[in-house]
Amino acid sequence: MERSDLELVLAVRDQGSLTAAALSLDVAPPVVTKRLAALEAQLGQRLFQRTTRRVSPTAEGETVCERARALLKGFHALEAELQERKAEPTGLIRLAATFGFGRLWLGPALAHFQERYPRVEVQLQLTEQLPDLALEGYDGAIWLWSVQGRQAAQWVSRRLARNQRVLVASPRYIKRHGEPDRLEALQDHTCLIVRENGNAAGQRFDIWPLHRERDKTPARVRVHGPLSSNSGELVRDWCLEGRGIMLRSLWDITPYLASGELVRVLPSYSMPDADIHWLAPYRTDQPRRIRLLIDHLVARFQGTPWKTTRPAASRASPRGSRPTP
Repeated sequence: MERSDLELVLAVRDQGSLTAAALSLDVAPPVVTKRLAALEAQLGQRLFQRTTRRVSPTAEGETVCERARALLKGFHALEAELQERKAEPTGLIRLAATFGFGRLWLGPALAHFQERYPRVEVQLQLTEQLPDLALEGYDGAIWLWSVQGRQAAQWVSRRLARNQRVLVASPRYIKRHGEPDRLEALQDHTCLIVRENGNAAGQRFDIWPLHRERDKTPARVRVHGPLSSNSGELVRDWCLEGRGIMLRSLWDITPYLASGELVRVLPSYSMPDADIHWLAPYRTDQPRRIRLLIDHLVARFQGTPWKTTRPAASRASPRGSRPTP
């Protein structure tokens, strides 16, 4: 069977007569009659029952029509994709991301992407609360966790980069207060608490869910301290000034670890599920500009660049020039 045969049987079924099918296909009625007869002879099956008033599909004809509709849909999708590849991507992309990662790492990556595809417009909303992406019209979000459980069937999640949250302090703090030698000892230290990514009633920010990296054994420790904030960057600055111990993502603090301004404490422990993910509502017709953006971000964050590259914001404000409190 050829594509024209698929279009023929669907036209006959949908129009209900050979004459109407001929009109919809823009051919003479005898052409439809002859082609349908030849197709039935080729298949060895009668596809339609003909009466003076109506042409209706047989059981075999219904099966052929169902398959024909699916095959033609595939043809159209393939043609649309090939046509899209020929054209320069265009249109609007609306994204959400957390403030810290969005400013330090995602922002420069999006600027590079838009420069590469100048007919694409990118709108980035920085927020500490994941929006209802589908309801609020977002194409996706770059977030620090993946979707689990029942919601996973309604979302698309793709890991863009590996990341960990680790315990760190400044050498100044360790010199004054010592270094904890076991997890429980954190309760005797001043800890800096980040209250990002949520405001649900009863949410506990003073309990840090960690795991031992060697065997992934889970561990939870309750911490306390007089300083806390919903700004992770502010808490990081307090930590750099020697105010306490912090739990923070490597994407934010690796440059300071490399320079010695921060050091890891209890390095055998870290916080799981801190990878960088692309999150989006499930859709069957993902535009090419979105596919190109995801591929761009995967390539941009390959090899976790924060391990080797200091973000522009940090380079512009060297910590060494800060006054000692």
